[in-house]
Amino acid sequence: MIPSVLPTYARAPLTFVKGEGSWLVEADGRRFLDLGAGIAVNALGHAHPPLVQALADQAQAVWHTSNLYHIPAQQKLADLIVDKTFADTVFFTNSGTESCELAVKMARKYWFDKGQPERTEIICFTGSFHGRSSAGIAAAGSEKMTKGFGPLLPGFTHLEFGDHDALNAAASDKIAAIMVEPVQGEGGIRPLPDACLKGLRDLCDEHGILLILDEVQCGVGRTGKLFAHEWSGVTPDIMMVAKGIGGGFPIGCVLATEEAASGMTLGTHGSTYGGNPLGCAVGHAVLTEVADDAFLAEVNRKAGLLRQKLEGLVASFPEVFESVRGSGLMLGLKCKVINTDVVTAGYAAGVITVPAADNVIRLLPPLNITDEEIAEAQTRLTAAAESL
Repeated sequence: MIPSVLPTYARAPLTFVKGEGSWLVEADGRRFLDLGAGIAVNALGHAHPPLVQALADQAQAVWHTSNLYHIPAQQKLADLIVDKTFADTVFFTNSGTESCELAVKMARKYWFDKGQPERTEIICFTGSFHGRSSAGIAAAGSEKMTKGFGPLLPGFTHLEFGDHDALNAAASDKIAAIMVEPVQGEGGIRPLPDACLKGLRDLCDEHGILLILDEVQCGVGRTGKLFAHEWSGVTPDIMMVAKGIGGGFPIGCVLATEEAASGMTLGTHGSTYGGNPLGCAVGHAVLTEVADDAFLAEVNRKAGLLRQKLEGLVASFPEVFESVRGSGLMLGLKCKVINTDVVTAGYAAGVITVPAADNVIRLLPPLNITDEEIAEAQTRLTAAAESL
């Protein structure tokens, strides 16, 4: 008999009933140090007081009215995002997957309105992850994502990650956009070098191609800048955001320049829940804290400390770990043993990590993790490694 919850996840035998900062409490009372943060979602940890207060205050006012009316909390968050980023305009969604859908629509509609309706192709890269909708899996293109779900949405060209020659050859007047994650998350914490991102921007400018960045996982302070692309000094035309911006509340958004968004006119897109008062109130509280220069400086300092601890772990257990990679507090441990074995050993040691492709485990702790908790992370990861 099929379970009442559709069995599409291989769930760990853990049931968390409470969260406190960087810690999760299991139903039996055990405490786990959370280095996964709900897959880079809980940017400020669990039950962060300002987020709890923002949600409670809004919940006592109004929960939902729909986008048929003006939503003050939505306008407030949009104004803050525009002030802090390259964007001229924002559309609010409920998830990264929905953000991908709009980014694809926006790029294609842009060229349709420019009188080039044949310009629909979007270049994507191996190892990418853009959500699990029809557009998202077609954009990723891997067999793991697409098998059994055909016919796939057409209009995506897939290139090997880092193949500059293939990229230059593919650029043509049929290409609407290039879509890329500045740091691949599901793909195994693979950062795109700054020089490559600059090269992508130059290529797009040369051929009139739109640049779409997927910062669903690597954005909102995760790499030590508000958004990862800021390290390279380039800006996209369209950007997908979700996960961390809600601090645990489901909210996403698409950011765009006025030019890139020019095709999205009245009636071309919509969302029942997107930009609802609850999500936007929490999102504003998250962004107000994370966008602060002093906060981001602390993220970078803590990232250096955590990376140092992980490098020591690799040196101490060369038969278990191969290397450390990533940026900011979006780090990966490349494993020599099976990565899911390391994750499982972590459960026994009271520490949460997240598996990824390329035999990597992800470490995506809350951005406000303390120095003491970073030291505790080393202790618990050491215990996990010793058990292997």
